[in-house]
Amino acid sequence: MNQTHRPAALIFDLDGTLLDTEPLYTDAAQKVMDPYGAVYTPELKRKSMGGDSRVSARLAIDHGQLPLTVDEYLSQREEHLLHLFPDAAEMPGAGSFIEQLHGSDLPFGLATSSHRHLCDLKLSRKPWGRHFRKIVCGDDPRIKQGKPAPDIFLICADELGVDPSACIAFEDSPNGIEAASKAGMKVIAIASPYIERSELAALATQVIDSYEELASLLNHWQAG
Repeated sequence: MNQTHRPAALIFDLDGTLLDTEPLYTDAAQKVMDPYGAVYTPELKRKSMGGDSRVSARLAIDHGQLPLTVDEYLSQREEHLLHLFPDAAEMPGAGSFIEQLHGSDLPFGLATSSHRHLCDLKLSRKPWGRHFRKIVCGDDPRIKQGKPAPDIFLICADELGVDPSACIAFEDSPNGIEAASKAGMKVIAIASPYIERSELAALATQVIDSYEELASLLNHWQAG
């Protein structure tokens, strides 16, 4: 599928793609590590972004040699995150772009590694959060493997009733881009301070700094 061709659907990641939550995750992870003198490094962040939460927790525990189980780590991290998520900032132009899509006939869904209760919390104060036709979360029992496996994108495409190869996915991490690519989708990457732009460009069809850059492409899709 050529990117300029009208896609059958658009599928979005959430963290770092529509909402600027990645700094919140970093701060919360560091707070869990602080009592043990460990540091949540940029390299650890890069490996963890966009992936399954339990895998990311195990990476952090092993890296910091933390005397915690995966469940204990995630529970402690969540304590720090719960009061931060509702006010998470939007990525540049994200809310307006979703509102524009809502006014079009292009179907779009959300495929996020976040568990459902956290996804709902993040979107609770975002009016555009109600516009997704389908939302698939990381704790969906149909997902056998998290990102970078393609499961969540394949499920979301199926929920939308479209061929995955006719979809465009929006992602911000190598794990997420790999997952969408394995599902057969083209990928537009959102620039991230945690990932070299050249790395994103090597994996995705296009890298953008703001959704405003896609205004003409969206108009083209709508006209098509």
